[in-house]
Amino acid sequence: MAELREVYQRHEGELEAMATEDFAQLFASSQRLDALLLAEPLDRHELRNVLSAVRGYGEMLREDLAAQQPELDAALARLLKAADAANDEDGETSGGFQRVIASEPGFILAVDDLKENRELVARYLSRSGHMVVTASSGAEALHTLEQADVDVVLLDLMMPEMDGHEVLRRIKEHPEWRATPVIVISGRQDMDGIIECIEAGADDYLFKPFNPVLLQARIKAGIERKRWHDREELYRQQLERNEKFIRATFGRYLSDEIVTDILERPEGLELGGDLRRVTIMMADIRGFTTISENLAPAQVVTMINRYLGAMTDIIMAQQGTIDEFIGDAILAVFGAPQRREDDADRAARCALQMQAAMDEVNRLNQADGLPEIKTGIALNTGDVIAGNIGSERRSKYGFVGHPMNVTSRIEDATAGGDILIADSTLQALRGNYQTEAGEPLKVKGIHELLRVHRLLGETT
Repeated sequence: MAELREVYQRHEGELEAMATEDFAQLFASSQRLDALLLAEPLDRHELRNVLSAVRGYGEMLREDLAAQQPELDAALARLLKAADAANDEDGETSGGFQRVIASEPGFILAVDDLKENRELVARYLSRSGHMVVTASSGAEALHTLEQADVDVVLLDLMMPEMDGHEVLRRIKEHPEWRATPVIVISGRQDMDGIIECIEAGADDYLFKPFNPVLLQARIKAGIERKRWHDREELYRQQLERNEKFIRATFGRYLSDEIVTDILERPEGLELGGDLRRVTIMMADIRGFTTISENLAPAQVVTMINRYLGAMTDIIMAQQGTIDEFIGDAILAVFGAPQRREDDADRAARCALQMQAAMDEVNRLNQADGLPEIKTGIALNTGDVIAGNIGSERRSKYGFVGHPMNVTSRIEDATAGGDILIADSTLQALRGNYQTEAGEPLKVKGIHELLRVHRLLGETT
C-alpha cells in the first residue's frame, strides 16, 4: 500500500475527480484491511466485506487507468495480488475482470448496512448503465420497493435490526414484489444458509468478495426475467381489461355463452357463419301500441323495462341467446352459438316460464298504476345461418334464414297468453307436453299451410 500511495502522489494531478475519489475509497479500505489482519480473533465476515471493497475499487481503477497510467496500473496490480493472497487464505477467490457482460440497463436496489459496500456496488453498476439506488437497512429497502419499480434487488444478509432473511421473506410474500429477482451477496459461506435463502425465494447467491463479471451476468439474467414478467403481467392486465369491457358492453345483450365464445375464440369475431339447427322464439306485448298511447313516456319506459327485464332473466336462465329487442318484441334463439340436445325443450320451458312470470309483472304494474299486459310467444325450429353478420366496421352475432320469417308469421297469429309452436318444434321436443292443435297458417313462401300447436304445459 505504501508503494501505491507513493506512485499515486506523483500522478495525482493527472487524474480525473472520479479516479481521485476511487483512490480515496481504496486507501480507506486498505487501512481497514491492515487493521483486520492484525486483529485477534479475525472477523472473517468483515474481512470479506473489506476485501470486496479493495478488489472492487482496485479493479475499476485498473480498468480506467491501464492505458494512460502504466505505473499506477502496475502498482494496483501488485496490491490486488496481495488482496487475492489474503482472500485465498480465507478460502475463497473472486477473480478479476475477465470480460464485460452487456446488459439492458435496469433499476437496481443495493441493500447493505456498510456504506463502502453500497457505494462500491453502485459504482460498479452505474458504469454499466444501470440506475442504482441504495438502502442501508431492511426497512429502508422495503420503503424503496413501495415507491419504485425495481428490476433486481442485491441483498446483504448480515444487517442489524431487520436482517436479509426477513427482507427476503417480506419481498417474496408481497404480491407486487414477489416476481422481483433477489440476488443475495453475503460473506456467509455455509451451505445451510445458502439453501435457506434459495428455499425462501432468492434467485441467486454470491459470496463476498464478489466476482464483478459474475455479478453482471446474474444481474443481466435477473433483468431479463423481470422484463418477461412485466410483459406477461401487462398482457394479462390487457386481457383482463378487454374481457371486462366485452362482458360489460355485450353482456346486457348476449348470453354468457356468446360472450365466452368471443373471448375464447377470437376468430369467432370474423364475419361469416355456419348452418345451425335452432329453435327460434319471438314474443311481444299484444296491443302494446294502443296501451302506450294512453301513458306518459316515463310510464311506458317503466312498463317495457319491467317486462323485458323479467323475460330476459328467464331466457338467460334457459341458456337462450337474445338476438335483439325491437320495441316490446323479443327475438331469441336456442342452439347457437352452443348446440345442445335439448334446445327445443329449453325453448318450450322458457316460453311456459315467461307466461307464468306475467302474473308478477302485472302485479307490479298494478302497484304503479299501470295497465295489465299480455304477451304472445311463438316457437319455430329450422336451419339458419348463425354468425357475425354485417360489415368490417360494424357487425353483430345474428341469424339469417327463412325460419326466422316463419317464426314472425306465427307470432303475428298469437293472442295474449298464447304460446304457438310450429310442427317442426313439436317434433323436436323430447319431453312430454300438453298441446292442442291450432288453426293452420298460410305463410308467404310456403305453398302448404303451416301446422301450429298451442303449448299449454309440461306433463310429468
